Amino acid sequence: MSTAVFTFVLFSAALSAADFPIGFTKAPPPDGKTPAGAGAYQELVRLGYVFHRLGGKGVTEAEIDHSMDRSAAEGMHVALYLPQVTGPANAAAEAELRRLVMKYRNHPALTYWKGDDEPEWGKVPVERVARFYQIVKELDPKHPVWLAQAPRGTVESLKRYDPYYDIGGMDIYPIGYPPGTHSVLPNKNISMVGDHADIVRAYMAPGKPFFMTLQIAWSGVTKPGKTLRFPTFPEERYMSYQSIIHGARGLIYFGGNLPETLNDRDRPLGWNWTFYERVLKPVLDEFNPAGPLYPALIAQDSKLPVHVAGDGIEFCVREAAGHVFVIAAKREGDTIQAKFTGLPSDLGEGKLLFEEPRKVTAAGGAFTDWFGPNEVHVYRFDRR
Repeated sequence: MSTAVFTFVLFSAALSAADFPIGFTKAPPPDGKTPAGAGAYQELVRLGYVFHRLGGKGVTEAEIDHSMDRSAAEGMHVALYLPQVTGPANAAAEAELRRLVMKYRNHPALTYWKGDDEPEWGKVPVERVARFYQIVKELDPKHPVWLAQAPRGTVESLKRYDPYYDIGGMDIYPIGYPPGTHSVLPNKNISMVGDHADIVRAYMAPGKPFFMTLQIAWSGVTKPGKTLRFPTFPEERYMSYQSIIHGARGLIYFGGNLPETLNDRDRPLGWNWTFYERVLKPVLDEFNPAGPLYPALIAQDSKLPVHVAGDGIEFCVREAAGHVFVIAAKREGDTIQAKFTGLPSDLGEGKLLFEEPRKVTAAGGAFTDWFGPNEVHVYRFDRR
C-alpha cells in the first residue's frame, strides 16, 4: 500500500495542527476518582489533548453545567452533545438549540459541538442535520461540529451529510463473539477498522479531518445473551495505529462507562479503570505529546515515494522534527518479511519506537523487517 497525502485543515483553535485529540465516550464521572484516589480527569489529561463527549439522553442541564465546570477546572475538553436539539424539527426545538448554544459557546471547556449521532443509520433527514449545523455555526463560528456515522450505509448515502460538519468520523467495534458483527463488510477481522476509515475518506470532502471511534466495549458484548469481551493490548494498539495509517487525526474510545463491563472494584468508581490500566493507557502512552512519536502524529503524510513489498502491509510516512517516521502494520495472514524502498538514500540506522533496543538499518533508501498478523512497527530515522 503506497502512502497518500492528506491535507489537514485548521478549522479553529479548538483543533489545530499541534493537536492529536484523544476522546472518551464516555469519560469517568466529573467528580470521579481513580482506584488510587486521584482525580479521574487529572489522570486522563496527562495523556495530552483529551476530550470527552458530554450529554445524551437523560442528562440534565444541571449535570451538564457541573461537568463543564469540572472539565474546565481540570483542563479537559468537551464535545457537547444535546440529542434533544441536534435535529431541530420545529420552531420550539430551534429556539431551545439557540438558547443552549448561546449559553455554552463561551464556556472554557467547550471544544466541539457533537452533531446527531449516526444520522445515516438512524434515518435522520439531511435537512435536520443541516439545520443544526447552520444554527450552531451562525451563533458560534469558533467551535467545530463533529459528527460520527455508524458502520453502515454507502459512500453516496453518507456523502449527503458531509457539508454539515467540520470533523467527520465513524465508530467501529470489531471485537466480540462471533467476530466482526458490528460491520456488514465481508472482512470480519479487526483490520475492518482500516476498511471503514477508507469509507470515511471516500465520502468526506478532501481536507476535512476525521476521528475514528474504537472499542473499549459495546452493546455487542454487553447485551443479554452476548459474551463479554474486551480488546487485548495488541488488538487495541493495532486498531489505533491502523486508524492513523488510514488518515485519522484523532481517536476516541467508547464504552468505558458501561455498567455491564465494570468489576467489583470499578463499579463504585463508574468507569472501567481495569481496562484502562491493563490495555488502554499503555497504548495512549505511545501517543503522549511528550513522547518521541508525537511530532509524526501531527505532521502531514510525506510525499516521499515509499513502497513496500509484502502482503497485507499498510503504512504511512511522516517527516517531522528532523526525523523520517514510518508507521506500519500488517493485516491478518502469514508472518512475512517486508521490504520498504524509496526512502532517502542518506538514512542509516532507524530505531523501532516502543521496541527498544531493536533497530533496523536502511541502505540505499531500503530496509526489511518481519511482521506477524496485526503487528505494528514504528520506525524513526534521523535525517543526516
